[in-house]
Amino acid sequence: MAGRRSCTPARRPQVARLIREGWIQVLFAGNALATHDLEQSLYGTSLGVSLTLGEPIEHGHEHHLRTINTIRRLGGIAQAVSKGVITSGIMYECVKAGIDVVLAGSIRDDGPLPEVITDTLVAQDRMREAIRDVGFALLIATALHSIATGNLLPAWVKVVSVDINPATVTKLADRGTFQTIGLVTDVEPFLRSLAGELSLQPGGADSIQSTSS
Repeated sequence: MAGRRSCTPARRPQVARLIREGWIQVLFAGNALATHDLEQSLYGTSLGVSLTLGEPIEHGHEHHLRTINTIRRLGGIAQAVSKGVITSGIMYECVKAGIDVVLAGSIRDDGPLPEVITDTLVAQDRMREAIRDVGFALLIATALHSIATGNLLPAWVKVVSVDINPATVTKLADRGTFQTIGLVTDVEPFLRSLAGELSLQPGGADSIQSTSS
């Protein structure tokens, strides 16, 4: 689950909940989602904007790179969690649950974080390995990762793409992921409803195996 940076703070609690309750086994994302999630854990901000006050704070513009540098000094995200520096959020839940996370890099990435794979072909190979047993893919708020994931999935895997931009769903279909069900909506209320509904399912997380990109 990755893509637009502005989506990360709003969807963070819901994604963390889905991971904690065992609904997500594989997570594909980029440097942005991980960095903004970790920034919120460390500073309570996203790109320097306080998530409680809703306004920029003094020196907040430094938080993005300070977060990356902190994680790099500690040796990585898992080390930051084990040392008690990161205690909440998507990356925290992934480490605690042993989720298979593939962070694929971009030429524009800051840092990037140590776990980010900067070689595109290597990242694609890791994604191929991670999706072998996936039966359901949820693609959220990202054209690039959605299309990349769709290109790797066999046609029998059920796919749902949720994006506020209808062009994302169209591009998936145009590139051959014809089995995709597209939902054009804001991501936060969708995830909130999804997390609430799944918590009521009698089979629990054992009844489904999924990937989220």
